[in-house]
Amino acid sequence: MRAWKRSVLFIILCAALSLGLGAEDSAVVYRHDNDSKRIALTFDDGPHYKYTGEILDILKEYGAKATFFVVGELAERYPELILRELSEGHEVGNHTWSHPKMKKLTSAQLTDEILRTERLLNEIADYRPKLFRPPEGSFKRSAEELAEANDYTLILWTVDTRDWAHTPVDQIVDMVINETESGSIILCHDFIGRDSPTPDALRKFIPALLDEGFEFVTVSELLASQ
Repeated sequence: MRAWKRSVLFIILCAALSLGLGAEDSAVVYRHDNDSKRIALTFDDGPHYKYTGEILDILKEYGAKATFFVVGELAERYPELILRELSEGHEVGNHTWSHPKMKKLTSAQLTDEILRTERLLNEIADYRPKLFRPPEGSFKRSAEELAEANDYTLILWTVDTRDWAHTPVDQIVDMVINETESGSIILCHDFIGRDSPTPDALRKFIPALLDEGFEFVTVSELLASQ
């Protein structure tokens, strides 16, 4: 759908929301049970000039696929990393333009955050994301409705590595191994503000989960699993 048509749809929906209208029910995905031990590894808040490349190297080493929920203003700064993510078979999702506090946004402001990132990804890679993750997993009902109306699936998670809290590597590894089940969505981050435990944790828990028979796929591949 062309960008101007999508903008019109958002404007119409914003008006409906202001009148208290909208979908009576919308889905937020935390996991997707399946019989094939498929799981989804996800990364928020990138791309990052240092860590995203390192993460991609680790994923390639183990043949693991992942989904990167990218921040538009960072994707604009590092478009080559977006292109690499896609060329290596990973999925890119929309994580807003500036990583704002979602609950403080009006519907119009959220519309702009989503559409700016969508337009940029189209410019960089002729790519239209299908998945949306709200920053920090915090959102209100209007965000669900806006995402759903614009053909996004809102994705959260079941396993939080807490890498954002600079949790020690061994604690992350133990948590992920103990909590991951078939259908789990695992939350990690490209960028957390200073030295990241994420790459070292990945080097430990990815092979451990592979040894247990799990398969790392993109979120869309997970949702298509039986």
